[in-house]
Amino acid sequence: MKYDVIVIGSGIVGLGHAWAAALQGLKVAVFEANSRAEGASIRNFGMVWPVGQPAGEARKMALRNRELWLKLGQAAGFAVEECGSLFLAHHPDELAVLNEFLDSEASHGLNAELCPPHVVQQKMPAVNTNSLQGGMFSPSELRVTPQTAISMATAYLADTLNVEFYFNSTVVKVDSGAILTTANETWHASKIIIASGAYYESLFPATYSEERLQICKLQMLLTDPQPIGWKLGPHMASGPSLRHYPAFENCPSITELRKRISKNMPEFDRFGIHVMASQNENGELILGDSHEYNDDIEPFDKSEINNLIIREIRKVLNIPNFSISRTWHGLYAKHPKNMFFVREIRPDVLIVNGFGGNGMSLALAVAETVMQNWNSATTCEINYEPSL
Repeated sequence: MKYDVIVIGSGIVGLGHAWAAALQGLKVAVFEANSRAEGASIRNFGMVWPVGQPAGEARKMALRNRELWLKLGQAAGFAVEECGSLFLAHHPDELAVLNEFLDSEASHGLNAELCPPHVVQQKMPAVNTNSLQGGMFSPSELRVTPQTAISMATAYLADTLNVEFYFNSTVVKVDSGAILTTANETWHASKIIIASGAYYESLFPATYSEERLQICKLQMLLTDPQPIGWKLGPHMASGPSLRHYPAFENCPSITELRKRISKNMPEFDRFGIHVMASQNENGELILGDSHEYNDDIEPFDKSEINNLIIREIRKVLNIPNFSISRTWHGLYAKHPKNMFFVREIRPDVLIVNGFGGNGMSLALAVAETVMQNWNSATTCEINYEPSL
């Protein structure tokens, strides 16, 4: 059988391309090595996060991505909550960074506002008010439950848009116009998208090496459900998160913030920890996270990292139920220079990869751009200087 488009990978990057292609009326098939998506797309906070993207093309694409999530959620029937985000400042240098961010073009498009402590408490009653300096609220961020969103989006594409899914089908060879699976079956398509995240190395190891991708491991935790009626409110990010996102890189006070954390909390730099929290549809809190790269990655999770995350969360939030029901880690590929990369590896064969943890925040808009501008798709790459 021949398709117009074959997509390899059923995570959010793959689903985004399948959706964009199907909306163009193309015949689409998705091949997934596992029985369902099991990678970074289901192992994250469920944050759609324009606030973390630098102003310019990345922010513009993130805001378009936001619109597409709302559209996809409505079409597929899963909840997309317009929750916004709240960056907490418990130190003067953190508040200074937020002020500098809001006073510059770096905040363009977010409609964010600086909030004094009493307004922060109104928006997030669980905040620890000890030493609270204030916070920044951005209304642009969305919340989805990753497993639910990926599962229901897959069902919508299959049932409504006639996208054909082949699970437990590992692709071992890709050429222009055709793929080969481990079942020794050849499938044909006019265009092929490789969107298999950190796992595409086996298909094109030389390209993988040339891109100098970094593999990042992050650890996360899940609490038991909070009491009925208790709500966190917006996504929460604490002050150390400011040093992680390129959106805040040009704020003058970020240097002092980094120095303080390096001096007082060197373990945060060693493990790339910055603390965030989000509440899912079951009332559970997702907490995280850490960032270990390449040779520092071990197959076993570190209890030290989990304990550091919990320790910091306790400093900034008063959570009624801190029982941890689950811990896990995710892996993603991060490009050293770009927010992501798109590369034509063979005629009419594209690799779309290297989102560096920004898949939920960029992938749908990137896919839309790629499918609308196939012949010049590489022009949608976005340069940036990575931090952690």
